[in-house]
Amino acid sequence: MKEIPNPWLSLTSSFYKPEVDKTTMKKNSFHKIIQEKISRLIPKSANQQSPIENTQSAPAVHTNSSKQSPISLSWARHQDEVREAQRLRYKVFAEEMGATLKPSQEGLDIDIFDDFCEHLIIRDTETLKVIGTYRVLPPHQAKQMGCFYSDSEFDLTRLRHLRHKMVEVGRSCVHRDYRSGGVIMALWSGLGQYMKKHDYEIMLGCASVQMGDGGHYAASLSKILNSNHLTDIEYRVFPRLALPVDELNNQLDVEPPALIKGYLRLGAKVCGDPAWDPDFNTADFLTMLRMDDIHPRYAKHFLGQ
Repeated sequence: MKEIPNPWLSLTSSFYKPEVDKTTMKKNSFHKIIQEKISRLIPKSANQQSPIENTQSAPAVHTNSSKQSPISLSWARHQDEVREAQRLRYKVFAEEMGATLKPSQEGLDIDIFDDFCEHLIIRDTETLKVIGTYRVLPPHQAKQMGCFYSDSEFDLTRLRHLRHKMVEVGRSCVHRDYRSGGVIMALWSGLGQYMKKHDYEIMLGCASVQMGDGGHYAASLSKILNSNHLTDIEYRVFPRLALPVDELNNQLDVEPPALIKGYLRLGAKVCGDPAWDPDFNTADFLTMLRMDDIHPRYAKHFLGQ
């Protein structure tokens, strides 16, 4: 099997610069994200194995939902609450799933987008611990930041005209002891109410698939999604570091993971081929959900209608 495509080529051939204020800080933000990602792609030795060829299984993600405590939903009001969400993210992404994150003495998952985002949190009302979270980057804050997180993984040129009404969601996770439908629905309800309150029209986000099998599951999933769940061509995006779907076994009979399946049921579409995220060693599918396309069956839960 051929090695993964040269990341430098995919990151420099058609570089997209979002429409933002042209201050030095904002332009440097996007470049900083890209440089941090590609620094992890440079082999440390000639014999280093490509992550996509690693056949060792990824850490198991347990779905024990034995906890039935009452839960509450809120938005982080101060930095201490943001840190609680970041601590849960680190526990799930780094300790449980093996993601390569910046070293953190406090056990926090932090990146430069966090200060520009709103942080949705779910608490166990008995222990008061944060057990679920999403972060939300609204369009005016993305403009201040200089880009969406998705810009670091995809060329979003065809979505440029939608940026003023588009919200990006990401870093979603739920504590391993609380992965029940109730917690996930509560998170989605919070997102839906946020979209409705601020009159935003489009929700965008990367849905990640782990590649413990070397990427074959993700490649097969991509083929299925491309056949049945793609956006119209004018809303397609292009991965900066594409998963080499054609070089992998893309003929497996697979089912979408729960999160992607949930997005599709809501009415979301996939915007194109997946990108490879080397930090998390995942295949990322950019999904778009228009509020007008939400399936009536789920509108009551998602929008309160």
